[in-house]
This record gives sequence, C-alpha cells and structure tokens, in this order.
Amino acid sequence: MSSSSGILSLLPLLCFALLLHTTAIEADPLSHVCFSSANFTANSSYEINLNRLETYLYDQTPGWGFALGSVGSNQYQAFGLSQCRADVSFQDCQTCVAEARNALNKLCPYNKGGIVWYDNCLLKYLDRDFFGQIDDKNKFCLFNVNSISDPTSFDKKAIDLLSQLSLRAHVNPRLFAYGEAMFDESTTIYGMVDCTRDLSNDDCKKCLDEAINELPSCSGGKKGGRIVGGSCHVGYEIYPFLNF
Repeated sequence: MSSSSGILSLLPLLCFALLLHTTAIEADPLSHVCFSSANFTANSSYEINLNRLETYLYDQTPGWGFALGSVGSNQYQAFGLSQCRADVSFQDCQTCVAEARNALNKLCPYNKGGIVWYDNCLLKYLDRDFFGQIDDKNKFCLFNVNSISDPTSFDKKAIDLLSQLSLRAHVNPRLFAYGEAMFDESTTIYGMVDCTRDLSNDDCKKCLDEAINELPSCSGGKKGGRIVGGSCHVGYEIYPFLNF
C-alpha cells in the first residue's frame, strides 16, 4: 500500500492507496481518530451514557441511514452521530454501525471522543455538542494507485463533475449526490459527494467545496481519489462504485 504526506500545509491529511474493489463490510476501518481531550473510567456515568447512546445509534441508523442523539447531562453527557452511505442496504448499514461501535470501543477504550470510518459508514461521539458544526480537522485522503494518461484534462473533468454534484447535494434532503461524466469515448468518470445530515445546506456545500479543492493534492493524475472527513466525503473513480 503506497502512501504520501504533506498534502496541505495547514491540514495534516493521512493518505492511503485506494483499492480498486472493496467488500461490503471490511474487517478493519479505513481510519480512526481518538480525541484525547478527556478520558473516562470503567463503569462511570459517562461510560453508561455512551453505551446507551451507541445502542440508540445502532437501532436508529439503518432505517434512515443517519442518526444523532445525546444521553445524559452536564459532564456525563455523550453526543453521537452515525451515518451510512446512501446506497447501503438496511442490513449492511446495521452491520457497519455495529462494527464501527466495536472498533471505537477497542481503539479508543476510555476516550470521551472518537471517530471511525468504514467504507459503508462512519460513527462519531464526543463529550460536547458538535452537531451542525463542520469538522474540518479530521479527514484523510484515498487514491487509486493507477495513473491516468492525460492527467491535466482528466483532473479538470473530475473536479468539474464533483463541483456540479456539490450544487445538487446541498439542496438534496439527504445532502448527497452521485453522477457521471464522459471523459473520452472509452472512459467515464463516476463521482459521489455527501455530507453528514446534521449540517445546514450552506455548510454542507462549504464542506464539500473545501474537500474538492483538496483533491488535486491528494489524487492528482490518478484514476480515482477520495477525501473522507468527519462532516463530508467526496470521491471519483472510472468505474461505478455505488450500488444504484
């Protein structure tokens, strides 16, 4: 797996090679972050509230593809959000949220905050209210390991497609859009953008546009690339990668 770093001087993005094909549910997450602002102890009020919150998100997310909520009060209150990709089935969404919950409990066992990304879903929790705020700190880059023969024209076409999808997504109630554009007679570019549904329409577009602007530094000259963040996700490939 190839990697690169230093994509942006102000935003330390983790970069990984994007595999051409992924299974519906992966054993390991794409990435995770443990927020180290504070910890909790075993059997504490915060842990009890966090467990109740995770159960609520597991129960609620598959039906709508998204859920958020909080449990507790004052210093023991836990806030959480989970979202599945728009094309993911009820069963795969449920499985992904369960895996995400288990992963965070193992990777961030006593952290009061954490976020984990799978290909099909993300799960985030924190000991303070983060709903409706753009998370522009926690993000990473994935790229297709294969290069394109005409990178300048291809990159422009991919960015143009994603910019058009950004305009569509921010007025969609699901804050999501998927589409395609012909690059040449034999190559079609497929693109997807989405935001976590706690964002406003305007903040969704702001998050998407910022991610799109970062893509050339992530996957310039490659046949595919993604910027995956805590509030939005943009990506493109030369093959259909959603189940529509």
